[in-house]
Amino acid sequence: MRTERTLTRLDRVFARLDREPQRPAHIDVPRMSRHRVVLFSATLAFYLSIVWAVVTTSWLVRLDWQVMFFRPYQQWPQIHAFLDYYVVLGQRGPTAVMVAAWLGWRSWRQHTLRPLVTLAMSLLLLNITVGAAKIGMGRLGPHYATVIGSNEMGLGGDIFPSGHTANAVVTWGILAYLASTPRARRWLSALSAVTALGVGLTTVYLGTHWLSDVLLGWAAGLLILLALPWFEPLIAKSEAGLFDLRDRWRSRRRRPAAVPAPAAPVGAPVLLKPRVPAQDEAPVGRETVGAPRSARTPVHLAPGPHTARSERTPVTPVGSRRPPHSDRIPRGTTSAARPLTGG
Repeated sequence: MRTERTLTRLDRVFARLDREPQRPAHIDVPRMSRHRVVLFSATLAFYLSIVWAVVTTSWLVRLDWQVMFFRPYQQWPQIHAFLDYYVVLGQRGPTAVMVAAWLGWRSWRQHTLRPLVTLAMSLLLLNITVGAAKIGMGRLGPHYATVIGSNEMGLGGDIFPSGHTANAVVTWGILAYLASTPRARRWLSALSAVTALGVGLTTVYLGTHWLSDVLLGWAAGLLILLALPWFEPLIAKSEAGLFDLRDRWRSRRRRPAAVPAPAAPVGAPVLLKPRVPAQDEAPVGRETVGAPRSARTPVHLAPGPHTARSERTPVTPVGSRRPPHSDRIPRGTTSAARPLTGG
């Protein structure tokens, strides 16, 4: 009877991923073209100019204070409730879950792990670059400002650049980066740009960020999207490593149990010789055994009358310590035959 192993859900997922990809042949992995290099250089220059303008307390810092004193959340209170929910589109946890669900379905359809690995790589770059800039510059937010007109740098804050804005640019922009057709890429690029712009302005409306924080967050997120083609070899290597890890895990689960070694065949019985002690070796804890007795020769009774037992000569056993008694009276005689002694 043939039995087949029941596949688990993870086995079925990887079995589908083992098939040939269904991605259109004319869509390949994005490369770092000359146009992309120019955009990356321009965005990096914009990023550095924003930092320099804030560090030197230029006109940009004065604009930050003017927007804060304007208090947009008091000018348009009717949209406050809606924007409280809309800003969630820039939070890292909820947006990562939503985008990972979509890219997981894409991985299932295209039989590849590249969409999910690309998302993980972009979020890793975002945490490293934006997190380091936040901690390094240490700027305080509008609600915690101490001196009017100052840039509030180096005071232990963590809002420059805006994490919500940068996360919105990267998380929603990765959908356009992984689009499989040019038309889908154009529409997704426009949609992600509008979403990221709205999230950044919402943080300014709520008073949680300076305007310069949002400008730097846009630049930080766009730098990560433009630099992703440089990390495509690492993404491909990571995907291959995941499949290799899957194959080793499978081989370990399918490894047969250890078969016991066959027992040695039973041969002819072996005759063991008794151990003969040496001449100078005496057995310990045993009595000395004498020489075996010789076989007795058969005794034939001579013909003639048998003598009574009382008439036989008493035989003293060999080696007995009892002396023979010559004064004993043989059994069967009368007491008269015994000499009487005077009393």
